[in-house]
This record gives sequence, C-alpha cells and structure tokens, in this order.
Amino acid sequence: MTTDIRLVVLDMAGTTVADDGLVERAFRAAADELGVEAGDAEHQRMLEHVRATMGESKISVFRHLFGAEDRAQRANLAFESAYHDLVDAGHCSALPGAAEAIEQLRSAGRKVVLTTGFSRATQDRILKALGWEEIADLTLCPAEAGRGRPYPDMVLTALLRTQTDSVRRIAVAGDTGYDMLTGTRAGASVVAGVLTGAHREERLRADGATHVLASVAELPALLDG
Repeated sequence: MTTDIRLVVLDMAGTTVADDGLVERAFRAAADELGVEAGDAEHQRMLEHVRATMGESKISVFRHLFGAEDRAQRANLAFESAYHDLVDAGHCSALPGAAEAIEQLRSAGRKVVLTTGFSRATQDRILKALGWEEIADLTLCPAEAGRGRPYPDMVLTALLRTQTDSVRRIAVAGDTGYDMLTGTRAGASVVAGVLTGAHREERLRADGATHVLASVAELPALLDG
C-alpha cells in the first residue's frame, strides 16, 4: 500500500493480545465489590456499557458507571486486582501472528508503539507475562498521554516520543470503534480495524476504519503492499 508509514500504533487486548473474556470477568469482580449482583438488570446494563466502550480508559468507564470518584476508584482497583490474578494464572496469550507482525514492522524500519486502555500496572503485567518487555519501541497507557481513547492523545504522544515527522506517516490498528476514532482524530493515514476482538466490521467502519483485516498479522503486508 505505502512505504511512507513510519510509526505504527497498536492496541493490545483484542488486537495483539487475546482477550478471551478477561475484561468481562474482571468487570464482574468490580461490580461485585460495589454491590451490583450478577444477573440483575443493573448488572446487565453495566456489562453492555463495558462491551460498547471496549478500548476506552477503564477508569473513565467506571466513572461513567459508578459516578462518585471514590466508588469509581474502588471499582477500578477491584477490576485491576481481578485482571492481574487472571494474568498471573496464565490466562494471557499473544494472538497468533502478533509478535511476528511486530517484528516485521520494526525490521522494515517502522517504530511500533503498544497502547492500552488499562493502567500502567496492568499493561506491565501483561507485557511481563508475554515476555514482551522489549518487543516494541514504546508502550503507553492513558495516564501517560493525558486522555485515553477515543481521544487522539496516545497516538499523538507516540508521534512526539518517537519523533515521527507527520501524522500522515502513522498507522493505527485496533479491534474497537474507540481505536478507530483515536486514529482518525489523530490524522493517521491508515486506521485498520481487526476482527480478533470486541467489535465487528460494521462498528469499525462506522467509526472510521480505512481498512478491516482478519488480524494484525495482515498489517505488515498491507503497509508494504
């Protein structure tokens, strides 16, 4: 497609890392901590919101769901604790072809930045579990960029930190509509949705995907094509 892309910003859970329901399982622990019983109408409403906002900063999701800051922080701590337990128990794996795709992108002279809606503590837990501490040029979480998705902050922070000279030389890839919004709002030339995670092609295209791929494994060929 183009050899002009110099920076590739990749989402983690659902794009390069298998989710396998871990976010929803950890959310149930957070809801339980706040006294929301599984199976009732309120729990289902909250779960639907979590699914719709996959990719957004998790603390932002909990602020929407629980209102008061102290309740949102309690929910977020419970979520992170449950997610960490799942990762530590071995329920964390790379999606097929993801590591190889990152290697191909970097071998072609492109910078690769991994981004997430999780906190730095959770992001680091995942990277350590996968042995990915050095796999990318940079990793970013919302707190390190200003705002999380769907704002463009993480992509633009990646541009600044890697000294990329134009937003038109950026490709963004992710599995959620929020990833697509982030990419389009940042001015990226390529905003690629992948079908290995939360949202389907209709949502990805509605939120600005320039391309929809079966998986991130197809991204190097798209950029080199």
